[in-house]
Amino acid sequence: MADTVERDETRNLIASDKVEGTAVYNPEGERLGTVRNFMVDKRSGKADYAVLEFGGLFGLGSDHYPIPWEMLTYDTDKGGYVVSITKDQLNSAPRYRDSDTPEYTDDYGRTVYGYYGLSYPLL
Repeated sequence: MADTVERDETRNLIASDKVEGTAVYNPEGERLGTVRNFMVDKRSGKADYAVLEFGGLFGLGSDHYPIPWEMLTYDTDKGGYVVSITKDQLNSAPRYRDSDTPEYTDDYGRTVYGYYGLSYPLL
């Protein structure tokens, strides 16, 4: 009897390598980019940010946008995440290039969360 259970995904869990590269859409179905990676709190194990990659060509010249993880909802029909952000909002959002990765300090976190109208979580 063959083992048909996926080893890297369950109903509620997914392996990190399956999240990276997943498409991100706005509610209108417009593709905003893909999940480049995500940032996980070392102590709680909770994902704090999805880093959205947007723009450029084949990843070259693209920008990276940290988005609070709680803003993303997985949509099985789309096979990707949906986030309530317009492209205009994204154009003004906190972002960086690969060569300029920020230090994810509490001050930076407050800036990112504040941009999206969310309270930065106190740990």
